[in-house]
Amino acid sequence: MLSNSMFIASSVFSPPPSTLFGSHKICSSFKTISKQSHVFLHRNPFFLHHLNLGSKRALSSVCFSNAGDKESGLEWPILRRWEVPWEWQTVSLTSLACGLGFVLTGLTEAIALPYLGIKLDVLSLDDKAEILLLDQGITTAVILGIIYSVANTFQPLPEDLFKYDLREPFNLQKGWLFWAGVGLVSAIIAIALTGVAVSFFSGETPQRETDALVRLLPLIGSSNLSTVCLVGITGVLAPLLEETVFRGFFMTSLTKWVPTPVAVVISASVFALAHLTPGEFPQLFVLGTALGFSYAQTHNLLTPITIHAFWNSGVILFLTFLQLQGYDIRELLQAT
Repeated sequence: MLSNSMFIASSVFSPPPSTLFGSHKICSSFKTISKQSHVFLHRNPFFLHHLNLGSKRALSSVCFSNAGDKESGLEWPILRRWEVPWEWQTVSLTSLACGLGFVLTGLTEAIALPYLGIKLDVLSLDDKAEILLLDQGITTAVILGIIYSVANTFQPLPEDLFKYDLREPFNLQKGWLFWAGVGLVSAIIAIALTGVAVSFFSGETPQRETDALVRLLPLIGSSNLSTVCLVGITGVLAPLLEETVFRGFFMTSLTKWVPTPVAVVISASVFALAHLTPGEFPQLFVLGTALGFSYAQTHNLLTPITIHAFWNSGVILFLTFLQLQGYDIRELLQAT
């Protein structure tokens, strides 16, 4: 683990790009200089006697540093690891705290509602949608509060940890919006193929009665307010919470001990298991993998958040459209 002073020293003493590229010229011109100096030294043996070997090391180090920079430049951006300042104990305890925070928040809300005079069985669909939005907002605030409280004890953090950067959205190497588009298209294709493969090998359609989406069906298309609340839950709060937890904290922490692709796969597995829908594990795993690799490419949490937001809200809006057109979306979901 590098200390803050080492980071500062690295940034201060690192040569500018012009020096690195110019070292090619220095190395090539050194051959010409050495030939001329060789003739000069044979004509002037006095200088040969007083020549310091340290200068040779200094000149040769120029060529050596250029070779090292050239090798490091060949590394794919998607394979880069994060500089993680905490150890496995922090990862374990923070993950446990997030899980307990999620459960305790739900229990507290369930206990508090009757004391507030709120009876869920007599509420309208709009009221239920508003309560769900409030519930998701509280849960998001609690879990993110836990993570950022822990991370704050390790300040200053490396700049690519918990990074939300709106700049250069279409940069081909690290543009968050560009790679969100690539990741979203890849996820749609991969999930469609996964669904076909699962149906082919299983021979039967998995039951989805416990799916969170099925439980939201009564609210879909019931009113404009319910639609807005559902989009706020699934398209804003849930992506912000889940990507910060599973990609921003868990996946990046794993890269301290395992290569980035392995961290992507592990975090995608935990992401799929956390949804508690065994029948949807393959599709959720594929989605988590696409989210992980997209984040690894940019090191910007806006990338997986955008993919997740478009995926969730797109599903809600599409089902709302079908509901308004008179389709039985429960039957359609069961068929898919």
